[in-house]
Amino acid sequence: MSELTTPHDHGQALERELEHVPSVENFQTVADVFKQMGDGSRARIFWLLCHCEECVINLSAMVNMSSPAVSHHLKQLKAAGLIVSRREGKEVYYRAADTPQVQLLHHMIEHLMELACPNEFV
Repeated sequence: MSELTTPHDHGQALERELEHVPSVENFQTVADVFKQMGDGSRARIFWLLCHCEECVINLSAMVNMSSPAVSHHLKQLKAAGLIVSRREGKEVYYRAADTPQVQLLHHMIEHLMELACPNEFV
């Protein structure tokens, strides 16, 4: 592999280490996650699911949206790996995935909005 260089060397360490800069494909995961958070309703549903496990009907009531609209957002969040689901009888329950990335995103949302977790109110 040939050594990558910049047209102008400003003496910055990153310019000398370009072969270690992740490719655009590596950043696609980040872009996909931020795309999911690009919709306020979906970000709100995600935030709620970081604090509870709920079914579509209850989530619909909590966010004042139709069940089909909530289901659409849940499908996208699940496809992105941000939430998981489990079936109990006829009911499907959703919650945030238990991963370090999801926890970081949850905390980032709260810091950006200056929110506190509901369990911190008690």
